Amino acid sequence: MAAHQDKRPSEERKHKSTQNDPRTPQVQWGRAWEVDWFSLASILFLLAFAPLIVYYFIMSCDQYQCSLIDPLIELLTGNKHLSDIWNKTPMLTYRAAGIYTLWVTFQVFLYVFIPDFCHKFLPGYVGGVQEGAITPAGVVNKYEINGLQAWIITHVLWFANAYYFHWFSPTIIFDNWIPLLWCANILGYAVSTFAMIKSYFFPTNAKDCKFTGNFFYDYMMGIEFNPRIGKWFDFKLFFNGRPGIVAWTLINLSYAAKQQELYDQVTNSMILVNVLQGIYVLDFFWNEAWYLKTIDICHDHFGWYLGWGDCVWLPYLYTLQGLYLVYHPVQLCTANAIGILMLGLIGYYIFRMTNHQKDLFRRTNGNCKIWGKKPEYIECSYMSVDGTKYYSKLMTSGFWGWARHFNYTGDLMGSLAYCLTCGFEHILPYFYIVYMTILLIHRCIRDEHRCFSKYGKDWKRYTAAVPYRLIPGIF
Repeated sequence: MAAHQDKRPSEERKHKSTQNDPRTPQVQWGRAWEVDWFSLASILFLLAFAPLIVYYFIMSCDQYQCSLIDPLIELLTGNKHLSDIWNKTPMLTYRAAGIYTLWVTFQVFLYVFIPDFCHKFLPGYVGGVQEGAITPAGVVNKYEINGLQAWIITHVLWFANAYYFHWFSPTIIFDNWIPLLWCANILGYAVSTFAMIKSYFFPTNAKDCKFTGNFFYDYMMGIEFNPRIGKWFDFKLFFNGRPGIVAWTLINLSYAAKQQELYDQVTNSMILVNVLQGIYVLDFFWNEAWYLKTIDICHDHFGWYLGWGDCVWLPYLYTLQGLYLVYHPVQLCTANAIGILMLGLIGYYIFRMTNHQKDLFRRTNGNCKIWGKKPEYIECSYMSVDGTKYYSKLMTSGFWGWARHFNYTGDLMGSLAYCLTCGFEHILPYFYIVYMTILLIHRCIRDEHRCFSKYGKDWKRYTAAVPYRLIPGIF
């Protein structure tokens, strides 16, 4: 349910093929083969309550001025019934359905039919056809990297409409926010269900499928590793990057336009949200080729977790700060605004430079300099499903010598900056930092469990060399 990424710093080298038992450690790539009771309980909880959480947050803003407590108080005291709240909730409209259908169709068109041209004139940008990481079955998929191009085209059209064509109001997203929520849910459930059916009857690669026999776990965590339609439409890359993340900056712009409409000004807090989150979105698309080596693409299967999460959870809960500022405009003093901006920029610097170090290390096979010195590393080996042996290197220098997931530390600093723009009147906008903390700590544990299964004793050597996960000396 997140766009935040982690990639192991490795340069992989193929060794000779060997026959091995199918239950050797490489099967731990991706999600589990078997489901324990805790995992099943967690899955059932998320399937039942994640959609309600999204609805509750959005409803609280629409009906209770972003108070998370007032709806509960009214329900517990009997002043309101669930039916009263539901009856005041805007329903699905033909207008919202048309907007959403046009939006998704346009993003599919940009993704599938417009080859990337940005890499031809933007120095340093890697686009066009790129290879992904090796899958558990030993497959290397190719991708058309054109997310930055799609983002630019979309936003050029958005601003052209706002200042010249006037086909629709820039507040169109905010004005249809709850009806669009139902559209996003329909797509999220539809694509998740289709992906599950596809995995049974016409999988893209049967060897990269995992069946536990538990319907709920398979539905949520996915069965197929890289479901595709045709040569280029890859479900994971499209739904992770488009339409949710392209929409992220448009949603914030719509919030700013609504603030201007209501109060005749756009506050500096709203500008900070647009700038800091805009930097993150642009960073994502500038490094989309690098994203092919992240945990989302390299380990996660495609199910409800990614399908529904990217359609609903990401655009609706990652943009809570801008939504809150429409209802509660905050004008920060200059010192606070500068402090929040610096926190966000430093967090982004740590996030980007940490990932840059491991990417440089991987591309050069360790023949580079990190902080002016030759990097140190642990040599590891692992086996793919087809019995092929590979070698990797796990870096223990630079930021990666400070903590095993120091990029997450920078990510959390940026997340906190988003929330601080909203002041301290309500807890709703701080959901993001709480959620990201839980998510990234869980990702640390989940990723390290996979790495231990994959690398075995070599992973123990690595954790001995880098003992902390996020905060040096603490955790």
